[in-house]
Amino acid sequence: MSSGAGSFPWEVDVVDGVEGARSFQTSGSAYDRFMGRYSRQLAHGFADAAGVAAGQRVLDVGCGPGALTTVLAERVGVTAVSACDPSPLFLDECRTRVPGVDARPGRAEQLPYGDDEFDAALAQLVLHFVSDPRAAAAEMRRMVRPGGAVAACGWDFAGGMEMLQSFWDAAQALDPDAPAESRVMRFGKPGEIVELFEAAGLVDLVESDLGVSVLYTGFEDLWAGFMEGVGPAGSYAVALPEDRRRELRAELERRLDVGDGPFELAAVAH
Repeated sequence: MSSGAGSFPWEVDVVDGVEGARSFQTSGSAYDRFMGRYSRQLAHGFADAAGVAAGQRVLDVGCGPGALTTVLAERVGVTAVSACDPSPLFLDECRTRVPGVDARPGRAEQLPYGDDEFDAALAQLVLHFVSDPRAAAAEMRRMVRPGGAVAACGWDFAGGMEMLQSFWDAAQALDPDAPAESRVMRFGKPGEIVELFEAAGLVDLVESDLGVSVLYTGFEDLWAGFMEGVGPAGSYAVALPEDRRRELRAELERRLDVGDGPFELAAVAH
């Protein structure tokens, strides 16, 4: 870990060569085929870990198409939930899926709400992609009343997220310079979010792991998600020339060795 005034390891670029924010300007259905099937499952355990319960007012930071927003609305009622995201397409989808939710355009680094408005603020799979995580943590702290909860989670890219790890292992076998998320993404290791929150002045910090498992109908079901061009992996795959994309598909299929039938892939978030 680096040290010194103002120097933290999360000040590096989000993804070298594959900018995360641009790769999420897509439809909610495309996101669902790639990552939504994971984030919908994760949302339940994440809300539990944050202690979300009836009677609270809750903010979903970086709501995407509404996986976590839906779970929050089920727990506290839609009128007690607010959500924000910089993607207009995602916001439209979130409003469709959670009618009546207060969904506003906004970045995690500059949230469109007043001080102490919420009992809890949650950021699910968001910190990997924000340009200034320290500002985002400070904003979440600002939004939440004293004694409330601030929570964030991110995938463990180094072996804890089978779908992405298998993809990047295949990509790097063909191109050692492929920008694997385990090498370039922040907040994929234990302790990194804790350190960020400590620097923001948050206290009583608790870290835990959340596991999910996703069923695919076959390899084509998995590959179709990458072909939506969502996130760093999808952006990388669709940008390849057709011949190299075919090679990548074959290498990934060989490594997974799942045959023709259904299979499951597991994922862990910190």
